[in-house]
Amino acid sequence: MSEKKRVVVLLSGNGSNLQALLDQEHKYSYQVVGVISNIPDAYGLERARQHKVAALGLDHKAFSSRTAFDLRLIEEVNRFDPDLVVLAGYMRILSPEFVDRFAGKLINIHPSLLPDYKGLGTYKRVLADKKPLHGCTVHFVTPELDSGAHIIQASLEVKATDNEESLMQRVQMMEHQIYPLAAHLITSGRLQLKEDKVLLDNHPINPLGYQLKENALELA
Repeated sequence: MSEKKRVVVLLSGNGSNLQALLDQEHKYSYQVVGVISNIPDAYGLERARQHKVAALGLDHKAFSSRTAFDLRLIEEVNRFDPDLVVLAGYMRILSPEFVDRFAGKLINIHPSLLPDYKGLGTYKRVLADKKPLHGCTVHFVTPELDSGAHIIQASLEVKATDNEESLMQRVQMMEHQIYPLAAHLITSGRLQLKEDKVLLDNHPINPLGYQLKENALELA
């Protein structure tokens, strides 16, 4: 395998998706080289340190504005010279300045079948609406919340016995499989964003993203 591409992860909390990225990087084309959190005591930073990955806490409360914080964040991310920036439970809306700087190499994972259920509280909302399906979507980040071009979408059938906790656990298990896969597809060059369209092996994919199921999370 050629030299691995450099990935920087931004997070705000526990970092379970970071852990999945770290655990699976041995079989993929990326390497996590830095982790930054706007919450200085976020456990995700400890996960990074345990893997001997550079970890930085950058307290957003110490800055006068969102723009001031994001300009500093741009500087810190640039120090790692990343090929890809991955949001893994990063709980701040990014400024247009940040999104524009890393456009096309900035991705996020959201716990819903986008474009449905943007924002927070997706599990509760899906259950309240008695939806038969739920899932998660990896997408490129744009200034509009949860609205960039889709990369991979994984779905599951909501069971009659599901509650918020069980549904969250099932969706997160899918997240931990498809997020490292998405990072690999991008860093290996197989998946590209061209004029707001996603190409896999030079072929356009479903606008909703490459479709996977709970019991089949490998690419065909």
